[in-house]
Parts: sequence; structure tokens; C-alpha cells
Amino acid sequence: MIQFIVRRLLISIVVLFLITLMVFASQRLLPGDPVRVWAGEEQDPESLAFFRHKYGLDQPIPLQYLTWLGLAVQGDLGRSIRTGIDVRDEIMRRLPITLELALLALLVAIVIALPAGVLAAVRQGTLWDYLGNAVALFGLSVPHFWLGIMLILWLSVHWHWLPASGYVSPFENLAENLRRMLMPAFVLGTGLTAVLMRQIRSSVLGVLKADYVRTARAKGLAESPVVYKHALRNALIPVVTVLGLQAGALFGGAIITEQVFVIPGFGKYSLDGVFSRDYAQVQAVVLITAVGYLLVNLVVDIAYSLINPRIRLEGAEAE
Repeated sequence: MIQFIVRRLLISIVVLFLITLMVFASQRLLPGDPVRVWAGEEQDPESLAFFRHKYGLDQPIPLQYLTWLGLAVQGDLGRSIRTGIDVRDEIMRRLPITLELALLALLVAIVIALPAGVLAAVRQGTLWDYLGNAVALFGLSVPHFWLGIMLILWLSVHWHWLPASGYVSPFENLAENLRRMLMPAFVLGTGLTAVLMRQIRSSVLGVLKADYVRTARAKGLAESPVVYKHALRNALIPVVTVLGLQAGALFGGAIITEQVFVIPGFGKYSLDGVFSRDYAQVQAVVLITAVGYLLVNLVVDIAYSLINPRIRLEGAEAE
């Protein structure tokens, strides 16, 4: 098991290095001169040279990359050129908000998708199956921003059930925090719910046709133990993989969701950095996102091997 984790960690480090290289290079290839944007009205050559020297942009690009990477490894992500605030401090303040939103969205998706997917598979070809597929299609088709606006219009403006926007820390008021995060979590979780529901249905259908399931039924076991004890565990293996792959989709959806509901999270911070062409901010955001995505996939790989030990055994034999 330890060898399995170490191998995955080494692969993740290589991938992270390549990501940082690509992001740094692509930032420098963007058209236009960001120094002229940062300088504002001070467009004389001396001012432009001052800004280039201040932010190290007068150095060769490989040296800029090595300097930034060396500081990033030490935890120094630089200062925002737009605000002058330490990027690491801003990320540490905003990242927990987006993580809370993503975890709540994941919880919403699992609570809806798991029973719906199993029910659609067990009742294949019935009204429950068609209804589940229709809900999944709706979740995949509806844009986050439209659904968020509709929920605000009806639940906040017309019926006054939930706050329309804003954020309250759970440490200040947990009940108010959940009231304000309920709509964003539901909006963000709809797309993941649809993907998980379809994957669970497909996986359960495949497992229910397996020989060991037919044997369990032949022994006289009731349908519930057959489905939930024998079939569901093996059916969850591809579902766990889908959860890891959807981590990036959750972050992408969080950017739009946080904009709609005015949540001061990591997604909104990254979008502000892109619009202002803030090199330090964008590079730090991509770095943290890549690290998070790789960690999620590492956890998924470990969970995958725990659910099906043959995976890590096969990897060890291949070595």
C-alpha cells in the first residue's frame, strides 16, 4: 500500500511541475503589455522601467520562472499587483469558503444521485427510470448562472425563504451560514448530481447481471441485501473515479456560482485575477488548484484501491 501511495505521489509531482511550466509560459504569451495596465496614467519610459524592475519582468523568462517557483516552494506566492496584498493570505482567507461550497455541493449530489441511480437501475424501464433520466438530463442541460438567477428570483425575491446573496462564516452563525449556502450548493451540485446518477445507474445495471448476483438471488436472499450488500460496493468503483474527475468541474462551476451569489470565495478571486491580468494572483490560483486537484485524485486512487484491492496488487506485480 505504501509503495502504491509513493508511486502516485511521484507521478503527481511530475504533473504539477509540468502544469506550473505551462501556466507560467502561457501567461507570458498573452498579447499586450500588462505593465502599461498596471502603470495607469504613468506611461513614461522611466515609470514603465520601474514597474518592470519592481516585479522582475526585466529579467529573462526562464529566470523569472525559477525565481517564482523557488519562492512558491517556500510558501511565498508573491503580492497582488492590483491590490498589493499578499496572495497567500488572500487565498487562505477565501479558499475555505469555496471548499465549504464544494463539500456541500458534493453532499447534495450524493444524497440525490445515490438513491435515484440505484432506484433507476433496479426499476429499469419503469416510470422511476424515465423520471431519473429526465432529472439527470435537466441537471446536465441547465446552466449554473440561469438556475442560480431563477432560484434567487423565486426563493428570495418572491417567497423570501432564503437570502439572495452574501456569505456568513459558520463560526459566526452556523444557521445563517447554511441558509446562505443552500442555494449555491444546490446550483453547484446539480451538474454533479446528473453525472453521478447516470454513472450509478449504469454501474448498478452492469453489476446486477453478474454471476455472483444471480447466485445470491438463487440462494433466496432478499432484493435489498442483494442490491446494497453485494452489488452496490462493486458498482461504486467507477463512481469513485468519476468523483475525482469531477473535482475540476466543481471548481469551474464554483467560479460562476460565486459570481451569481456574490460569495467572496476562491473562484471569484481567480476570476478577478484573470480580468486584471495579475500575474502573481493567477499563477498562485492555478498552482493551488492543481495541487488540490492532484490531492483529490490521489485520495480517489487510494479509495479505489481500498474498494478493490486487486488494483494495487496488479500495480505491484507490474513493477
